[in-house]
Amino acid sequence: MEYALYDTGMTLFQAVILGIVQGLSEFLPISSSGHLGLTQLLFGIDEHNLFFVIAIHIGTLVPVIVVYWRDIWEIIRRPFQKMTLLLILATIPAVVAGLFFEDRVESALANITFLAFGFTITGLILLFSDRVRKNKKTSDEITKVDAALVGLAQAVAIFPGISRSGSTIAMGLARGINREDAAKFAFLMSIPVILGAVFLQVLHLARGNIVAYDLNFLNLGAGILASGVSGYVAIRFMLAAVKKAKLKYFAYYMLVLALAVVVGVFVFNGGNS
Repeated sequence: MEYALYDTGMTLFQAVILGIVQGLSEFLPISSSGHLGLTQLLFGIDEHNLFFVIAIHIGTLVPVIVVYWRDIWEIIRRPFQKMTLLLILATIPAVVAGLFFEDRVESALANITFLAFGFTITGLILLFSDRVRKNKKTSDEITKVDAALVGLAQAVAIFPGISRSGSTIAMGLARGINREDAAKFAFLMSIPVILGAVFLQVLHLARGNIVAYDLNFLNLGAGILASGVSGYVAIRFMLAAVKKAKLKYFAYYMLVLALAVVVGVFVFNGGNS
């Protein structure tokens, strides 16, 4: 499959909105891929505008680094430590899933009815997460099994509509990790995953599967800035919501959104996605 890296008539306003959507939905438990896909659909933007999507994903790395710079610096300073191993274990399932299911994920992105299914799954996961109460395990007490299971949750979340942050935090809570450290581990896990996604697209570029032309660097810069700023706001908001067990409100939103997508498909497309 050949992808194009181009502007597709995107306006500066649309670039900023897409950046904001990416930043918020990357860290709030509402599925960045699902919301980005819906926003592109509403704007009439080609869903294969991968270079812009890659760029705003890179923008979301910045707030994670800003919020958790002490933890990241400790890993860099002492790479051969337990947390490094745990993050590697948690990343492997997503890497495997990305390599083996890339085509299926692309097909799912093109099927808006699949988004409704993913949104519903996310809503149910979030409802479950708020009911978990026995979570006293700290970051230092996270086991290899914990990391692997959180990694499996992240692998499932490669499919559109299923929230990565929601799935990984919920699994962390289910494994008894306290709310703050479950969120921290989930957000630290996003760094290798985002970098891996960028590497995969660079690989496409190197193989000639992506053709670049008519790039709008103003739009790219605006999108990156918007995703970084909104991502920082989302992380701070999410940390507060996790601590107070308020994820159920995101669950209600996801379930209503799933219903809205289904209704929209039948109303505007006669039931055809």
